[in-house]
Amino acid sequence: MTADAAGAVEIRNALVRLRRATGLPVAFGGLVEAGRHHVRISELNGAATLALSGLPVSSGNGLGGRAVALARPCAVTDYSSSPQISHEYDIPVATEGLRSILAVPVVVRRRVRGVLYGALRTAQPLGDRTLDAAMVVARDVEQALAVGDEARSLAAAVRAGQAPDAAAGAAWEQVREAHAALRALAPRIADPVLRAELLDACDLLTPEPAGGEVRLAPRELDVLACVAAGATNAAASERLGLRPETVKSYLRSAMRKLGTHTRGEAVAAARRTGLLP
Repeated sequence: MTADAAGAVEIRNALVRLRRATGLPVAFGGLVEAGRHHVRISELNGAATLALSGLPVSSGNGLGGRAVALARPCAVTDYSSSPQISHEYDIPVATEGLRSILAVPVVVRRRVRGVLYGALRTAQPLGDRTLDAAMVVARDVEQALAVGDEARSLAAAVRAGQAPDAAAGAAWEQVREAHAALRALAPRIADPVLRAELLDACDLLTPEPAGGEVRLAPRELDVLACVAAGATNAAASERLGLRPETVKSYLRSAMRKLGTHTRGEAVAAARRTGLLP
């Protein structure tokens, strides 16, 4: 999964969490486009129109642009009449019928990577609790993007034949352990939305595929992720809630699909094809 695609998934999932955490009926957001000085609003949740879809918000302009320029959350009680912001985007905001709006920047390594918005269709103050809840959601996105950046950087270094130093090697092992833990946890989550979010987080830890047509079933990949993290068949069985014989069956199937004969060869092949971090 590319950085842009992974980022879009994170923004999309964050909007669901933002609405749930704040109680705001409308949420939208997007990422800073590469090489540009604007955020492209790409994701909407709870919107009644497409007026905001695809809107480029320049740094310093409007509420979101102000949040980008200042790298801190901003809010207005009545967007159309607020003296705190410029009004380049009044028409799409009014078309969607929004009044009170907050904008929280997503900042990774001191660089604004995107903005999350939450809004009401009535003009009323958005309290500190609402803003704090939105900021917590933004922090989750920041952490996910940072982890994804690190995973892709390490994967690129490995493919380029660069020998990682000890610190990078330790960090890479943490990525692999996190990937295995998330895959083991996902099947136990009854909520389909939350389960999908966990699997999306797994994708963030997986490097861009290097080619090939190998496709592993979810449980085959779960078992192989545990093996890659150093787990024995018995440990994988306990972690995944599967019978030991079932773990062996999934592992044999994965090895056959990958054209390998040992556990180590299977893990190496899965890493080469981008199935594992």
